[in-house]
Amino acid sequence: MFVLGRQSGDSCALARVSPAAETAGGKWQIVYAIVKSGGRQHKVSVGDIVEVDRIVGKPGSAVDFKTLLVVDGDQVTSDPWILEGVTVSGEIVAEIKAAKIDILKYKNKTGYRVRQGHRQKYTQVKVTSIETGKK
Repeated sequence: MFVLGRQSGDSCALARVSPAAETAGGKWQIVYAIVKSGGRQHKVSVGDIVEVDRIVGKPGSAVDFKTLLVVDGDQVTSDPWILEGVTVSGEIVAEIKAAKIDILKYKNKTGYRVRQGHRQKYTQVKVTSIETGKK
């Protein structure tokens, strides 16, 4: 389920809402986490498919991410002591490659020309759960 919400700088944005995040008061809570993978940070919620730097593993195998921040409704948690109990789990969907980048080097009047290419490898991971440790 998606809910229309506002973020700074955006006219409007869609936010993913966990189906199990409904409170007794009938309000929906948005649950997401900021995780670190391969030197980069990603904003994830349950059901998202995220492209991270290549992780060794076969499709269907489980992976865990280091959590940097968790937003559970109105409660924001960034304390490292509390985040030790938070686990963000996912499963590998596929390995993909980015578009090819052409690298051209040229020096004038010397005949120096070098052409090189690069394709970055990524792993698509589907986030299966964000366990905050509380019920």
